[in-house]
Amino acid sequence: QVQLVESGGGLVEPGGALRLSCETSGIAFRGYQMGWYRQAPGKKRELVATIPSLGGPQYGDSVKGRFTISRDNAKNTVYLQMNSLKPEDTAVYYCNAWKLVAGHDYWGQGTQVTVSS
Repeated sequence: QVQLVESGGGLVEPGGALRLSCETSGIAFRGYQMGWYRQAPGKKRELVATIPSLGGPQYGDSVKGRFTISRDNAKNTVYLQMNSLKPEDTAVYYCNAWKLVAGHDYWGQGTQVTVSS
């Protein structure tokens, strides 16, 4: 059974930082591109960042220079370090595991991030 479990969300003031974690099980983690997406109320889900099994990460334009995605293949976990948070970063953040050749596209349940004073 595939599971992606996000944690680390919460309420933070503008300018603050949070670190999200997504622990996976049931997949051969090393072979998957991992990603973070977010969805704010009334908006479409958008890319935050992705990190392939090999190669460098990619970021959405709105988070470049503020967010950092990383992965620990030994722990089957992907992280999202979010710095200099803004109110517009408020959203539910979802973890994604994707493997094109296998046709696999898995999602976590999401974790709420709220940036407000």
